[in-house]
Amino acid sequence: MDYEDILYEVDGPAAVLTINREERLNAFRAKTVEELIHGFKRAWADKAVQVVILTGAGDRAFCVGGDVKQRAETGDYGPTDNGLFEGTYLHRLIRDVPMPVIAAVNGLAIGGGHVLHVLCDLSVAAEHARFGQSGPRVGSFDGGFGASYLARVVGEKRAREIWFLLKQYSAEEAERWGLVNRVVPREELLPAAKEWANAIAQYSPTALRFLKHAFNADTEHQGGLSRLAESGLDVFAQTDEAREGAAAFAEKRTPEFAKYAGAH
Repeated sequence: MDYEDILYEVDGPAAVLTINREERLNAFRAKTVEELIHGFKRAWADKAVQVVILTGAGDRAFCVGGDVKQRAETGDYGPTDNGLFEGTYLHRLIRDVPMPVIAAVNGLAIGGGHVLHVLCDLSVAAEHARFGQSGPRVGSFDGGFGASYLARVVGEKRAREIWFLLKQYSAEEAERWGLVNRVVPREELLPAAKEWANAIAQYSPTALRFLKHAFNADTEHQGGLSRLAESGLDVFAQTDEAREGAAAFAEKRTPEFAKYAGAH
């Protein structure tokens, strides 16, 4: 299959999926998500693949989340072959694919891109990588895995800080919090991820599959929260408040949210 928004290659036991929208800091549109879903399923079906590595093109960004400029222009994330935007399904697929998924964080992991790396089983980050959320700044949120599972990873206080203050955190801070497993120089990022993949490939794939599902079982109920949050976000995205966030981002100005403060 020819992809437009991602790159797909198999290197030994690893399928490497690269978000290839460097000019948009690897922000995803609906087509990007559709292609990532296809890539993960392709890796799942390939008996030679025992690990998936997810990364971004270039060295500026892993992924900065949804393409807010696209959203400001069209009110959505663009067309797909099936007419759906399947971000929540991609989240489930990263968990469901029966092999470890390694995030190789090559720069900014912000917003929905931050959620993607958090959902991966392991994360290795380049020294210059930065992490954080942006949803409330641009009229969006992730009330599913992006909030509840993040709290399992870093704890409630840290997770609330990430979402409420919208600061960016260094790779060193992320490693200290348990948000990433390892930090390496940028030129060693993919080699480090592939080193892990080669090590994992020496182990029983059936045992690894059961272990992954066992880890997931403890937080499986959060999938229901993801669906609920997705439905809420669909409704919220049609409001003037949400549109103000997207428009302000596209126009490079501070959003005027104060007038919506009484909405709660």
